[in-house]
Amino acid sequence: MIELVGFDGDDTLWHSEGYYQSANAAFESILGEYVDLANLRLHDRLLATERHNLKLFGYGAKGMTLSMIESAIEMTASRISAADLHRIIEIGKQVLAHPVDLLPGIRAAVETVAAQHRVVLITKGDLFHQEQKVASSGLADLFHRIEIVSEKDDRAYRRVLGEFEVTPDRFAMVGNSLRSDIAPVVQLGGWGIYMPYHVTWAHETDTDFVDHASRVVQVEAPGGIAQALQELQSRAAA
Repeated sequence: MIELVGFDGDDTLWHSEGYYQSANAAFESILGEYVDLANLRLHDRLLATERHNLKLFGYGAKGMTLSMIESAIEMTASRISAADLHRIIEIGKQVLAHPVDLLPGIRAAVETVAAQHRVVLITKGDLFHQEQKVASSGLADLFHRIEIVSEKDDRAYRRVLGEFEVTPDRFAMVGNSLRSDIAPVVQLGGWGIYMPYHVTWAHETDTDFVDHASRVVQVEAPGGIAQALQELQSRAAA
């Protein structure tokens, strides 16, 4: 039976990607003062720079901001002004300072699961920013442990499961990213509750994971998590 349930943070417990989308729009507005955006493939080139920098800067607003500055210098052939580089820095600061708004019904959903299972928050990104979001969310008291990791891969999940002394077949992960929340867990032999968010960063949609219908249940809102977990419990018992 499932003993441990993990929850993702960004766009599973609280809203996040919308702020990054707004930041990208503001960045595009600045670059539009220098170059023809129609011919620039701005989104593709910025995404490529962010992906290239992930191993150096990690995930989150700080890495995004540094990648924006690098992209802006490159795409404008170093013509961008110091004042506009400062505007890009301010974009990053605004993302770091955004309010933590919970998804409707998520606290009740976590409380329901926590009444019968140990629960762990597993989120990735900048340590300071994620710690701030966890503290501001008001949800920290619900979790047995909070894990902020640099990457969500099989190594990270194995470490967390080892610390809880739980085998993968007794673990279920709730999250909005097939790439980071669901695929690694299912491939280890665990279970997934996939709750798509209305917008997703392109990097997180880049996966060849094929939905393992027998090990994954999709829900559309937090209110469906408890029932989905019961369904997975039945499958695990069978």
